[in-house]
Amino acid sequence: MSQAVSQQIESRFRESFGNSAVLYERAVGLFPNGVTHDSRFLKPFPIYVDHASGSRKTDRDGNELIDYWMGHGALLLGHSHPAVVEAARDQVGRSTHPGACHELELEWGERVQRMVPSAERIRFTNSGTEATLMALRVARIVTGRTKVLKFAGHFHGWHDQLIPAASPPHDDDGYGMPGITEGVFGDLVIVPPNDLEAAAAAIQEHQPACVIHEGNGSRWGVVPVRAEFLQGLRQVTAEADTILILDEVITGFRVHQGGFQSVCEIVPDMTTMAKVLAGGLPGGCLAGRADLLDALAFGNSLGKKMKHPGTFNANPLSAAAGCAALDVVATGEPSRVANQQAAKLRQGLNGVFAEKGIPWVAYGDFSAIKLIPGYDGPAPDGDDWVPYEGDYRRLDVKFDDALGHAFRCALLLAGVDWMGWAGSTSSAHSDEDIEATLSGFSVAIDLLAADGLIPPA
Repeated sequence: MSQAVSQQIESRFRESFGNSAVLYERAVGLFPNGVTHDSRFLKPFPIYVDHASGSRKTDRDGNELIDYWMGHGALLLGHSHPAVVEAARDQVGRSTHPGACHELELEWGERVQRMVPSAERIRFTNSGTEATLMALRVARIVTGRTKVLKFAGHFHGWHDQLIPAASPPHDDDGYGMPGITEGVFGDLVIVPPNDLEAAAAAIQEHQPACVIHEGNGSRWGVVPVRAEFLQGLRQVTAEADTILILDEVITGFRVHQGGFQSVCEIVPDMTTMAKVLAGGLPGGCLAGRADLLDALAFGNSLGKKMKHPGTFNANPLSAAAGCAALDVVATGEPSRVANQQAAKLRQGLNGVFAEKGIPWVAYGDFSAIKLIPGYDGPAPDGDDWVPYEGDYRRLDVKFDDALGHAFRCALLLAGVDWMGWAGSTSSAHSDEDIEATLSGFSVAIDLLAADGLIPPA
């Protein structure tokens, strides 16, 4: 691809987002690539948001954008939900860090316990990454084993023990990861997603301390999982006396008020949560069987305690926001609406792609929308349909970077902020938002075609 073919989109982008360009010039002298999260990196520069409400956010140039990042999945209720804002505003004037226990942490934990079937005991953390790290350490302490079984493509945070195999390519050369030692790889068993036979065989061979599974599949359902598989995995792990950890950092409270485990009607041994848990503020937790989380207790029956400090564990500001958010989520209405609107959008996008005559497809479960450019399989067959019959080697692939950057810029020009090749809805996304988004995709596709990045319709 020549530099010239993408200059139309880039030229318009620079004109429309000039203040973001100026801010980015400052950022490159502060942060690697000028960003504080890998996903926010965008060529020629990322946008800078000034404020947000409901389904929309406004950048520093005054451009209003329909948002499908939704706080990286944390904002099921949309931006600046009144109940969350009021709770946080009230608490910030009372105390943000008393360096002591406080009643809000009890109220927050009690809400989790009421909503999540597996939450006999809870320990708060600062993030989902910390929660999965804690889960592994607890499993190793309790079982005395060291190995961990994970599924290829599943993301559980960026710490050493679970970042390998979190993204493609999935090839026969293994999963090299800069900065991760051979010793860490030696304790990790990687099996294909949705392959119960392979998981059972690996459990029997390696006797891992635990098996960890990401909610509804690889990176928020890129390779979706069905309830039958998770039910089978629950049975296999129980029969092998192996701890099952369900990573609900994204799916927890989002797909259903009780999480994906409620949808699948299973009770994992431990559950990791974050994002929606804290109402859009930092916060995570590990929840699970009381005998397992006893590894965190002083004077436990194991005779060995997991050390767990953490300056901001259960901080009252996150607790206040979390309590307010979970009170709304507990009604079941937010997840129902978000799931419903995502289904409408997936159907509408496939209609736009067919009308434009481009080989793209939208799919996904619950409030997730996944896109595949250059799709060459059968046409969608209902909202429960999965492309390529769920073959992870065809679903979980890396798409062309140049097309990806241009596509996002084109959508931004059309008033839509899409998270790469995926998006998430919230309960704040209206039918009007869906219609405007479909129009935005139509405009973006025309821009890509005009720049020669995709074949013209």
